[in-house]
Amino acid sequence: MDKTGTIDRDGRRYVVRVLTADGITDIPAAAVIDASGTWGRPNPLGAAGLPADGETDSAPWLAGPLPDVLGRDRQRFAGRRVLVVGMGHSAANTLLALMRLQRQEPATRVTWVIRAASPGRLYGAGDADQLPARGALGGGVRAAVRAGAITLLAETTISSLRERNSALRVGLTSQGRTTALDVDVVVGATGFRPDLDMLREVRLNLDPALEAPAELAPLIDPSLHSCGTVRPHGAALLSHPDEDFYLVGMKSYGRAPTFLLATGYEQVRSIAAALAGDHEAADRVELQLPETGACRATPMPEEIETEVGLGFGAGAVHGHLGDLLAAAGSR
Repeated sequence: MDKTGTIDRDGRRYVVRVLTADGITDIPAAAVIDASGTWGRPNPLGAAGLPADGETDSAPWLAGPLPDVLGRDRQRFAGRRVLVVGMGHSAANTLLALMRLQRQEPATRVTWVIRAASPGRLYGAGDADQLPARGALGGGVRAAVRAGAITLLAETTISSLRERNSALRVGLTSQGRTTALDVDVVVGATGFRPDLDMLREVRLNLDPALEAPAELAPLIDPSLHSCGTVRPHGAALLSHPDEDFYLVGMKSYGRAPTFLLATGYEQVRSIAAALAGDHEAADRVELQLPETGACRATPMPEEIETEVGLGFGAGAVHGHLGDLLAAAGSR
């Protein structure tokens, strides 16, 4: 039965269509848990959720969100001009890997573009973070920016991408000013969004902004919540109009970037209990998430970075975008 059919809809099995090398197989299922994640649907580099002009034709220069900088992708980055776009954990991991590479290959130049006025949210709480490894990510990036190993361009968006002399010319816009930067490779760590095309014939109840389950969305809105302030939740908040269908894991958070693996484990435990008929266990959701760190929604005042002078907000304006890029190119 497709999405439009209503009479006798409840109780019908789902059809899960699977494509393999041997052809198409239809699998009947009494319940479906979609834990397919969001990795295959990265957000574009451009502003307003849209690809930058020329982005779709720039694939040869785009390295994806988490390249293996020190391993199989090393030659693509060593001694090159690298642009990293984004301000999440993927960006932090890539920037730290590039710093290690730069110590071995000093000609490697790294520019970091963020849309926010300050990188304070990524820098996080350092040693005070209840997840020490997460705190170390932000602290390491902060140190590299302060040391000048990374050229930070804050409050900046990617407007265009064009091939030029065997390189990629990236158009940048900041507070109405535009300029361009030539690079050899771009790492787009701009987050992900769910692939909903596979669910076209399922009746879903999704938040119009986050594309997360409507009951869950107010609890995970990144404008209001961090990883640690999302209260525990399970089957009750993850259900949809079609019975026994659930989105879980990163996909359940839609476009919100604050998901932690521990949250997904608890989601699945609760749903498994509900499907087994143990509704008491399904409703007994218990989970304590660590607070502070790079997934805080709003940076505290002391986190605002003002020392570097490479941003375009939060009191950090010390030069025009073109001047900063010229300095980056000459380093």
